[in-house]
Amino acid sequence: VPLVVAMLLARACYAHVRRDRSLFVRARRYMSASPSIISSHVSLPPDAKGVSVVVGMSGGVDSSVTAHLLKQRGYDVTGVYMRNWDEKDESGECAGEQDWRDVQAVCSYLGIKAIQVDFVKEYWHNVFERFVADYSIGLTPNPDVFCNREIKFKEFSQYAFQTLDARYIATGHYVRTNLGLDGETQLLRGIDRDKDQSYFLSYTSGQALSRALFPLGTMTKGQVRALAAHEGIPTANKKNSVGICFIGKRDISEFLGEYTKMQPGRYVDVDSGADLGGHTSLLTLTAGQGARISGRSEKMFVCGKDLRSKSVFVCTGARHPALFSDSIVARDISWVNGPPPALQRGERLHCQYQVRYRQALGSCQVAYVPGTSWLEVAFDHPQRAASPGQIVVLYQGEVCLGGAIIMHTGPSYLKQGKTLPSQFHI
Repeated sequence: VPLVVAMLLARACYAHVRRDRSLFVRARRYMSASPSIISSHVSLPPDAKGVSVVVGMSGGVDSSVTAHLLKQRGYDVTGVYMRNWDEKDESGECAGEQDWRDVQAVCSYLGIKAIQVDFVKEYWHNVFERFVADYSIGLTPNPDVFCNREIKFKEFSQYAFQTLDARYIATGHYVRTNLGLDGETQLLRGIDRDKDQSYFLSYTSGQALSRALFPLGTMTKGQVRALAAHEGIPTANKKNSVGICFIGKRDISEFLGEYTKMQPGRYVDVDSGADLGGHTSLLTLTAGQGARISGRSEKMFVCGKDLRSKSVFVCTGARHPALFSDSIVARDISWVNGPPPALQRGERLHCQYQVRYRQALGSCQVAYVPGTSWLEVAFDHPQRAASPGQIVVLYQGEVCLGGAIIMHTGPSYLKQGKTLPSQFHI
């Protein structure tokens, strides 16, 4: 009997191996032929051969693979590294120089030209000054959104088209574009939901996107890494960049302290009004952020700020009603292709939204505030920790409609006397 059982098990295992062997073979074939297989799924214009395209290269793996895919398709590719921050003004490591060396190494490996262009002055005036000004009045700005609009899809585009006479520009953003029914260029979410960067391009117009290529929009980050390793691209194992656009990862309090006055004040319990001790700067604290308060065993979170008194209001627990609201009002609306028809007709727009990068899309209803150009966004479900200065981005399915800057939230659940539904997950 044991022998029979062993034979039956062996036969079953053999059948299992045979069934899975095809998957193994296909996976191995994919890895060995990954350049052609992956690039065949990349959506690019058909007129590739000899067409000039300038790739914005950061020295990271995403822009490196972007340049590789375009070169493989037959484009005449030039790599351009944008120098947007004057490292000489900073103490610490000069990361920009290493990034430029990485760009040169990748371009040499791919057999394409590498150019460095200086946009330090433009970045300072059009992005950084705004970033500091917003922080100094207690807002929570997102400089990456304006960096894309003002630098990558304005200054860089103009340089590529006018100075280098390129037909297209390309970047390593995880987004897609599509031609709409009216001939407009639509901005679509990247298929890798964890890396989708349409949030950061929400302030970039369809016209600015009409001559931009995004080869990575139909790929996942894992595929990009695998392709870079398979092709031996020098930046294949380089870590992902983090931090402020073109400035990098920094201690935000120390960094901002060099350009604006920090505003120390007091932590105040939103329930009792009790003084819980001092904080070093109101400017760098934002709603939903954990508050480190000595002597408190329970986890506390920032739920509001008062610029006049320099008070930061805090609450206990991640589900405290002071952290949640049903609506926001937003200003400075930037539509990718103009207001949606429903809003033009004076109706409410049913769509989806994000108030921060990588947030799962939530459903909402949007309408103009009467007599203004502001938008009121009413959430279908409670929204946690929307903060003035952040960007709310609107979507209709895969299509990014545009973004606006949050002015203020509606009354919190605490002020409304509402409790968070028990089945609601944050």
